Order: sequence, then structure tokens, then C-alpha cells
Amino acid sequence: MHLTKREAPVEAIRARAYTIPTDRPEADGTYSWTSTTLVVAEVTAAGKTGIGYTYNDAVTARFIESTLAPTLIDEDAWNIDALWMRMQQRVRNIGRSGIAACAISALDCALWDVKARLLDIPLARLLGAVRSRVPLYGSGGFTTYTDDEIRDQLSSWVHEDGCRWVKIKIGTEPSRDPHRVAVAREAIGHDAGLFVDANGALDRKRALFYAQRFAQYGAEWFEEPVSSDDIAGLASLRDALPAHIELAAGEYGFTIDDFRALLANQAVDVLQADVTRCGGITGFLRAATLCDAFHVPLSAHCAPALHLHVACAAPRLRHQEWFHDHVRIESMLFDGAPHARDGAISPDWSRPGCGLDFKHADAHRYAV
Repeated sequence: MHLTKREAPVEAIRARAYTIPTDRPEADGTYSWTSTTLVVAEVTAAGKTGIGYTYNDAVTARFIESTLAPTLIDEDAWNIDALWMRMQQRVRNIGRSGIAACAISALDCALWDVKARLLDIPLARLLGAVRSRVPLYGSGGFTTYTDDEIRDQLSSWVHEDGCRWVKIKIGTEPSRDPHRVAVAREAIGHDAGLFVDANGALDRKRALFYAQRFAQYGAEWFEEPVSSDDIAGLASLRDALPAHIELAAGEYGFTIDDFRALLANQAVDVLQADVTRCGGITGFLRAATLCDAFHVPLSAHCAPALHLHVACAAPRLRHQEWFHDHVRIESMLFDGAPHARDGAISPDWSRPGCGLDFKHADAHRYAV
């Protein structure tokens, strides 16, 4: 194969899964867990290796290597949009959502990392930064936590990390949630914003009932009060919620059509997108463009280290979720993982690409 000097053929693709125990049992309104699986993809092109990752089942690593890698090998790594479309076409008959979308997301992030490393610049420079700091909201408050654990966690985010907002999980025992929301408000005081997240655990009437209870404690964000598949339900609740409570959803958006449906049906006040699920950096940028078109703010869901650079480039981005589980994993296993300071995270402008290097030796004991 004859190459021009500007081509950067993809030489190798590797994917591995790592299952990391949580520091204590965690649960939300519809699921409980004691470990989290991280799937890391590495793409090598023109002698540089980029990384991307997703949080999903370990089978995602096998899917990357057996199904998607052959569509990328020997292709030019500069042409990320073309490679992204090749991967979408490859999974047409498999289904674009779920594991396929997460696998594509990890590879797309790795391709963007390679591209920025080949240019020896931070990814945010390549994408075009509109901000140098990304505001955070602390996220955890799992339904397995005691009142004291909620107080300690939320208080540290506000008083030590400087977060302007915090979020707790609800929905496991809805009758207890007003008490838990009151505990959260006590912990953070009256100046910080309070969010609640039901992870789709409620039906429409119960969601509205509890929203009115949470409003007494100044809650200002209700995430997935009903399933994000119930777009009509989200839209009706958005209109019915107390005026100062915003409705958010979108973390389970795998394709641009998922986001378009939420926005076109006026189902959200704030759209969420997750770079590890929505098609990577390419998919996240497309979601950001939709938010521009619909004049709706965007919030980045989980995986703060991987979102950081693209979050700097999204015009309508409001904040980044500082999710306890992922913050812990990323600080353990990645050199260059960001640290909260004055309620925000910032890129290290001296590091190329996404600014992250995977600690293979440290991660080895968690390998699946």
C-alpha cells in the first residue's frame, strides 16, 4: 500500500475489560451493584497510541476486537468522521444501541486521542475550546447510603471541592425519599443546588407527587423521573413540575436520533449526553449541535476524565457530573485524571490528546 506523508493508517487495536469493586455497595432506583466494569480501547496509528473507554459489560472488549477492529485496521486515522460512519454501518444489522454504541464510543474517543497526539496538542485545542474550566456537580448519594454517609459525601463536595450543586439517587423506597432529600439539604446548606435522580423508577403520578415534596427543600433538578423511553411522560411532567425544577434526561441516548426525539418532543429542560455511550467525541459533538439548534443546555453524564476536553468545546454545556464511582476509578487507573478545584476541572494544557495515560500495571489485578 502506497502512503502519502500525511496518512496515518490504523496499525493495531486492543481492548481489555477491568472489573473494579466499589468502595461500598451502591444502588439507585432501578439497579444495585458492588463493582463497575471499565472497558479500555487502545488505537495505534503512525506510531502513536490513543485511548478511549466505556463503562459496560466485559463482552464489549471482545466486540471491539472481533467486530469493529477489522473495519478500522489500515484505514486513515485522520478521517474520524468516515471511520465513525464505517462503524455505524458495521453494526446496522446488530443494532446501533447498547453494547455496539458503547464499543463505538470507546474507539471513537481513542481515535480523537490519536489525532491530537499526532499533532502533539491537547484535544480541547483541536476541538476548539470555548471554556478552560468545566463546572462540576457532585453525584452519588446512593440509596444504600445511611444518613451520615449522605451528609459526609455531599458536604465534602460543597465545602471541600467547591461544587455548586450535588445530586442524590432516589426511588428505591420512595416513601423515604423526602427524608433523604431533607438530609441532603441540611448537609449542603441553602446556597448549593440540590438535584435528585430517579433513574426511571417512578410512574408519572408518583413522580409529580414527590416532585412537589422535594420542592419544599429547594430541589431544582429532577432527572429521569420516569423512564427515558417514556418520552410522552417526560414531556407531560416537564410541563407539570414546579416552575423552579428542571427535568433532565438523555444519559441513555445511544444515537443522535435518541437525542433528537427528546428535544423535538420538548421532553427535557436540560439534555444529558454520555461520551462513553453516545458515539464518543463525534457523537457528543453532534448532540451539542442539536442542543444549539433547540436552544437547550447540555450536561455531561459521568466519566468526567474522558468528557473533560470535549466538555470544554461544547457551547451550551452547563456542567459535568462528578460521579463518585467513576471519579474513584479514573483517579486510580489513569495518569492525568483531573482533580476538582473550586467546583471545576480543567485540562492540563501540557499533555497531548485527552491528557490521560492508562496505568496498565495498576489495572492488571482487575483484568477480566
